[in-house]
Amino acid sequence: MEHIPQLQRRIEATSKRSELAVLLGQWRWLALFVLLPTMLATLYYGVISADIYVSESRFVIKAPERTRSSGSAIDGLLQSTGLGSGTEQASEIIGYLRSRNALSDLSQKINVRAAFGSSEADILSRFPLLYQSNSFEDLYEYYGSMVTAQTDSETGLTVLSVSAFTPQEAQVLNAGLLNLSEELVNRLNTRVNSQAIAEAQARVDVAQERVRDARIKLGSYRNSSQLLDPQQQGIGVLEVSNALIAQEAALRAQLSEIRRNAPNHPSIPALQDRIAGLAQQVAEQTGRAVGTPDGIAAKITEYENLLVEQEFAEQTLTAANAALEQARVEAQQQQYYLERVVEPNQPDDAIKPARLRGILAVLFGTLCLYLVGWMLSVGIREHASED
Repeated sequence: MEHIPQLQRRIEATSKRSELAVLLGQWRWLALFVLLPTMLATLYYGVISADIYVSESRFVIKAPERTRSSGSAIDGLLQSTGLGSGTEQASEIIGYLRSRNALSDLSQKINVRAAFGSSEADILSRFPLLYQSNSFEDLYEYYGSMVTAQTDSETGLTVLSVSAFTPQEAQVLNAGLLNLSEELVNRLNTRVNSQAIAEAQARVDVAQERVRDARIKLGSYRNSSQLLDPQQQGIGVLEVSNALIAQEAALRAQLSEIRRNAPNHPSIPALQDRIAGLAQQVAEQTGRAVGTPDGIAAKITEYENLLVEQEFAEQTLTAANAALEQARVEAQQQQYYLERVVEPNQPDDAIKPARLRGILAVLFGTLCLYLVGWMLSVGIREHASED
């Protein structure tokens, strides 16, 4: 009978151990998939992870205001330009800052690999990462995670943020990228100005060729038609013709008077010959002006067309020369410029990583995955028991 209490105590101890084993078996997956990752995240964010400093700068692309003149077509031509808006230029700068060219240009001035692979960084965050090599493509991928450039929709400013493991390196990298952006704006200005000058010079060359052709054609027509100035020549022909007509009229009046007073006067045949000669001269002079294919009136239409073409070509040349001169003047001025609104700062406190947020993210993420797995396992067991 004395062994009965001992046996009961042993049974109770065995039962408690079995319950504890069951309890541990039920919670081992929670510990494995939730508590362990959370503890590792706490260890990393609380002890291992290095501070990351963010340097920020803000800038805007501006263009000098131009006074638009109104009036003639030549004024409109002189105001033509090949430049876009400042917003478009800002988009080009953002695209450049995110490109491999920006990383390559920056690497020529600053040791970017050394900055991102700083000894201040922890092994999990420094470049190259555990799954990366030391190649340029991996550096560019890492660069994209440390450098951001975007437009602030509220202010319209472009915000450039650079992360690094020391405040000095973050500021130096940000300033280097900002300097490269200014150089890019200057290159874009130079390229656009060169293109504008080349286009203006091409228009001048075309206009000069047009003027030359018009003058050659007009000179050839003058030689072939024997027509120097149709207006002056027409006036001269009319003056001669009028003088001859006046002489013929006077002789006819004289002949009429002689016939009335002395019908057989010996001077009548001579007067008749002179009148006939004057009439022929009047007809010739009239034919020189109008009424014949070789007359001045027949030639004046083509002459005026050639003269108008020459005058228009000369006006076009004048406008093209003025546009070229304006393009050269504008090329001496900076069309667009980068204005620094906020200089790259040297941060005095690390804002990355967000340690508490990271730990909570791991906790809630693993917990959600655990609950999903637990629900799937319960459903599978229920279906198995029903079968």
